[in-house]
Amino acid sequence: MLKKTIMMKNIIFFIPFLMIISCKQKKEVASQLVEDPHSFSKPSMAVVEHLNLDIKVNFEDQQISGKAVWTINNKAKSNEIIFDDSKLNISKITLGAEEKETTFNYGEEKEYIGRALKVAITPETKLITIYYTTNKDASALQWLNPHQTAGKMRPYLFTQSESIAARSWIPCQDSPGIRFTYNATVTVPNDLLALMSAENPEVKNTTGVYHFKQIHPIPSYLLALAVGDIAFKAVDERTGVYAEPSVLAKAVYEFADMGKMVHAAEKLYGPYRWGRYDLLVLPPSFPFGGMENPNLTFITPTVIAGDRSLVSIISHELAHSWSGNLVTNATWNDFWLNEGFTNYFERRIDEEIFGKQEAEMQEEFAKKALEDAVKEMGDTSKDIYLKTEYAGRNPDDGTNDIAYEKGYFFLRTIEAAVGRPNFDAFLRGYFDSHAFQSVSTEQFLTYLNENLIKGNADLEKKIRVNDWVYGPGIPSNIAYAKGLWAKGGKFSKIDSLASAWNKGKLTDTSILTKEIGTSNEKKFFINMLPQEMTVKQMTDLDRQFNFTGSNNTDIQLAWYTLAIRNQYMVADKRIEDYLIENGRMWHIIPLYKEMMKIPGGLKRAKEIYKKARPNYHPMTYQAIDKLLD
Repeated sequence: MLKKTIMMKNIIFFIPFLMIISCKQKKEVASQLVEDPHSFSKPSMAVVEHLNLDIKVNFEDQQISGKAVWTINNKAKSNEIIFDDSKLNISKITLGAEEKETTFNYGEEKEYIGRALKVAITPETKLITIYYTTNKDASALQWLNPHQTAGKMRPYLFTQSESIAARSWIPCQDSPGIRFTYNATVTVPNDLLALMSAENPEVKNTTGVYHFKQIHPIPSYLLALAVGDIAFKAVDERTGVYAEPSVLAKAVYEFADMGKMVHAAEKLYGPYRWGRYDLLVLPPSFPFGGMENPNLTFITPTVIAGDRSLVSIISHELAHSWSGNLVTNATWNDFWLNEGFTNYFERRIDEEIFGKQEAEMQEEFAKKALEDAVKEMGDTSKDIYLKTEYAGRNPDDGTNDIAYEKGYFFLRTIEAAVGRPNFDAFLRGYFDSHAFQSVSTEQFLTYLNENLIKGNADLEKKIRVNDWVYGPGIPSNIAYAKGLWAKGGKFSKIDSLASAWNKGKLTDTSILTKEIGTSNEKKFFINMLPQEMTVKQMTDLDRQFNFTGSNNTDIQLAWYTLAIRNQYMVADKRIEDYLIENGRMWHIIPLYKEMMKIPGGLKRAKEIYKKARPNYHPMTYQAIDKLLD
């Protein structure tokens, strides 16, 4: 699988029989599937290859109904194919174009992963049609009433299929190691627009019937649908923004650099292969910063700060078009292959667009986040290995700073060992040779050894692969930029100012706002402040920086954490509004946790949560339900 060599670039110049061999090798590569503990499917027996989806979205019943028509490859000439199912209502399943009805049954229901849908087929079966409706509690679907949207006039629906929720709205083989193309017909109320992770319309039509095509094979977690009062505006010839009409102008202004980001990414690691790159700004209940659905990144409105200070999140979601969408983790135990690579790529894009210092500041925050994660999880826990084991557990639990930041620093350490030009060439080759494939940790390490380390004992000692991938804690050879802390470096200056201010030795406090200007600098300054502060100290800082009134969610999170801890009541109303209006999981859960630490805080947290819960995504409120129970 891993030796799709550099010759691929020149293969078109070779004689025809070599082209045939190349095609054969490519098929063999794609067939090497890894067993996924979070899917019931057995792709080595029978696997899906293409989906024709025909569904209707019913807001009144909060239900999707229709049929999923699967083209399959019955590799083993089996009498059964297995799909993943989570609370779907299956009414009928047929085989072939003539739609001969067949039998099906279910496996035992298992926590987190649902149940197996076992369909009787023949050795000759190539087409399966599954008629179904979704359950009202489908974990992938969030139905919003008009009040929960920006426009307050029409309902809204969006999906979140990652990690294993696609099986709750489409019967599928729900593993990141299984890829397929798809077409879809989606019928919605005729005053709403439907969009998918595919080629998309730019305006509403009068029928409410929309057609979609995804020509590249994707895994099921990248299946996505959104329906709402949505408008579109182009940013340049291949990028644009979808949003509710009242949000659109602000969003287009905020994301004006999208095209530059795409060009910067291509300059690093090769052509963008998905056609258009557009954003959909969702209502605030979206639980993440962004979701990298192909062609159409779903993005939280909380990054619209009005000053373009949070747009590096677009660099992250764009980078997923290579690391994640193009080359995908084979199972959720290999999640770092998606997120660690993407964090590395993101910071390289940001360095190109915003400069080296901004990228280094992000790296500094990343190092702190990794240290905090290791401390919280325990430095001997196997959950802080890069190669994790989440069998029998919810794979969403692996969405943490180990995958993102330990993965990032592993790649950063390889870069330091081999030099940036060599590492860039290696990554470009990795993306090109594994395009539209899914890869396990072990397969990546084989590729790393064969194409970069190449048996070099000195490199092996410098990189220490096993310590990073199969070891706890943070290896001592971690590489990161130290210039910000050097004499005269930006963080060194801010740290000195924070220290002087804390000791009451800063006679001219106006120097703070002169030296601390960018959002990353402000965030760093807040992090350098003492954990215990007086109301007067907080008031003085608030007067200079207006942290309480900030629209930058990174600054809000850092400042509101301090405000709760020190019972700075001036910020109480803003904190409550923030928690009610913002559904981004990792920007609100820390504040609920902080409230629980102070006298009377649990009661206050529950009071706010009672108002906020209807606005949250199921992933968010399920986590907070447990927290506040």
